[in-house]
Amino acid sequence: MRARTIALGDIHGCADALAAVLAAIKPAERDTLVFLGDYVDRGPDSRGVIEQILALERQCEVVPLLGNHEIMFLETLKLGTEGAAWLHYGGTETLASYGWDVEKIPESHLDFLHNLRKYHETPTHLFFHANYIPDMTLAEQPDYALFWEHLFAAVPTPHESGKTAIVGHTAQRSGEIKDLGHVICIDTYCHGGGWLTALDVDTGDIWQADRQGRMRG
Repeated sequence: MRARTIALGDIHGCADALAAVLAAIKPAERDTLVFLGDYVDRGPDSRGVIEQILALERQCEVVPLLGNHEIMFLETLKLGTEGAAWLHYGGTETLASYGWDVEKIPESHLDFLHNLRKYHETPTHLFFHANYIPDMTLAEQPDYALFWEHLFAAVPTPHESGKTAIVGHTAQRSGEIKDLGHVICIDTYCHGGGWLTALDVDTGDIWQADRQGRMRG
């Protein structure tokens, strides 16, 4: 079997969707799974999502990227939950999944959050959470582009590298992937009634599950 590179969109605490998609993919040792960030918030089981990804690291190559919701989560862990804006952006659900006590967050989960990568690059594709500046290398990209800027705010032209960009962050409430050719968004709104999407970036094969863990079609 060939080595696959599979990107997974924003999970947002939908652990059942992630379990269903991984069961369908059947990751093998030679595969690389690139997670585009936003593991936590909004959905019911952020803790379960991180546990699954940590377990997956024994099965295949895992590339977990940083999303804006992890940035907010980490900032809150540093400053305290009292009055934290994060709680209004899905943080309440994340806190509930850890028993309403940040002291109960396992050290392995904190290590996972602190070691998330800003981006990933292959010979053919670029991967990051949100967006990019076309004429800047990945190392030069500003945080606001990589983590916060939606595609509806600024649709970029092709990146100077000529590689296809795979992103999340801009929720596609239709449940359908947004494929612009040079940039492909696979955040298909799982937590809000859409799907969690996994995409084989070389073949275009797609796996999708809803938040209850039901596979699509």
